[in-house]
Amino acid sequence: MTPDAGPRPAPVSGAGLSGTGADGAAPSGKDTGRGAGPLGRRLFAAFAVVALASIALLTAAALIGTERGIGTARQADRQRVADRVAAAAADAYRRADGWEGADLGSARTIVLGAEAVLTVRDADGHMLLSPGGHGGGPGTGQGRGQMHGANRDGTGDTPDSADPATGAETSAAPDPSATPGPSSGQGPGTSSGRAVTADIRADGRTVGSVHLGFPAASGTEGRDIAWGWIAAAALAALALALAVSWYVTRRLTGPVVRVAHTARAIAAGDRTARSRVDAPGELGELSRAFDTMADDVTRAERARRRLAADVAHELRTPLAALQAGLEELRDGYAEPAPERLAALHDQTLRLGRIVGDLAELSAAESARLSLRRTTLDVTELVRGAVRDREPELRAAGLTVRTRPAAGPLPVHADGDRLHQALGNLLSNTARYCRPGDTVTVTARAEPRKGDGHGAVVIEVADDGPGIPAAELPYVFERLWRGSAARDVGGSGIGLAVVKELVTAHGGTVEASSGPEGGTVITVRLPAAPPGTARS
Repeated sequence: MTPDAGPRPAPVSGAGLSGTGADGAAPSGKDTGRGAGPLGRRLFAAFAVVALASIALLTAAALIGTERGIGTARQADRQRVADRVAAAAADAYRRADGWEGADLGSARTIVLGAEAVLTVRDADGHMLLSPGGHGGGPGTGQGRGQMHGANRDGTGDTPDSADPATGAETSAAPDPSATPGPSSGQGPGTSSGRAVTADIRADGRTVGSVHLGFPAASGTEGRDIAWGWIAAAALAALALALAVSWYVTRRLTGPVVRVAHTARAIAAGDRTARSRVDAPGELGELSRAFDTMADDVTRAERARRRLAADVAHELRTPLAALQAGLEELRDGYAEPAPERLAALHDQTLRLGRIVGDLAELSAAESARLSLRRTTLDVTELVRGAVRDREPELRAAGLTVRTRPAAGPLPVHADGDRLHQALGNLLSNTARYCRPGDTVTVTARAEPRKGDGHGAVVIEVADDGPGIPAAELPYVFERLWRGSAARDVGGSGIGLAVVKELVTAHGGTVEASSGPEGGTVITVRLPAAPPGTARS
């Protein structure tokens, strides 16, 4: 069997579809979007707001956490110093067997290294050592009466003297708010603000307490360093977040801007423009889908132009013959003999066939909108189509064989349209096969794949001259006719109608031919779901 189609179209050039550089196509997707555009600016603003809010929240949390951590660590260090001072005072108490003559020099040395102000009281709350340094034991060079003389009344009134830690004149009486007495209710290891207190314990009992006051500027260096690093990290994070936001915005909006630019170029008449955006995920799929659609539009437009040219060519020959014959009759150059009129009538019939085929093709292209689907048996459909076309096949000298399936093959389709498609296949076979060839029509079921319902297959095979391998891709093109069909009548629309009708039913049609001849046209239709009643 030889395909019934028109003049072979020129192969579509890859360069014509791709279009790069000077031929009108857009540059690579990497060059897209010099400006972000309105969408890009809005996306960047949204990313920037999210980044700023996140960085501000993290910075505030870091500052609060750092401040609290530094404060807790600093207070723990102060408390350890107070515990050491209390331990030193307890040792002095045990060595002197009481506060009389106790040497508190080691305690004062510890306090001096911590840059703190020390106050020591006995268990009754009487001041033993004031911030001015008075009331020391024998180790300090003062008498026992001096240690208690100024503090015996418990008022803490002590003459002014120089602070051993700072060398400045300080009041002998500590700040009452910073020096809690025994009645303050603070237990061992208690602290308040920049002051800490520790009990002095000897032989399992509390014999006094130490109170350390620290200056306001104590420990601020660590906080300043931590805050400086947090501020620098926040600024670096903000710069990085803005840079990443801008990059992501460009990556997101670049393909969209590129596709929009290509669409405007195509609408302006540049059919070679393509987006060609290399983007990940859905954006890449959008670009590839758009380019595929543009290729299809370009091919459809070329096919439309080719169809118009082919139709004009097909109509020109019979019209020219009719015109010439009628002019001869009109001018008296030929007699209106029956043979002459019969030749003119044949040309009108040829014109009628071409117009009818074009109308049939138009109806087939719109069949998707006009299908009247019912559930029918393909086995009976094949038998009916063969029965209707059998006289034409036998008149061509062909032997017809039918191999129906053993059981019903239900499909949900338009019976008239499928009957028309099978009739076109059989007529095409009768037109191009040689007398004595055999035509075999087979109907069978194809096992389902995955979750589908399988397919119903119809094969029309013959042992005719076959189709050259180079012409197989074009057998279903409109008005395309193979090299072996030049001496055979026909408009080259029959197989195009078959393809349109089968595609409208959601099926596929393909042609194959062996090197030794013979052609097989295979039609696959979706099988109806199991249990569907036949109409």
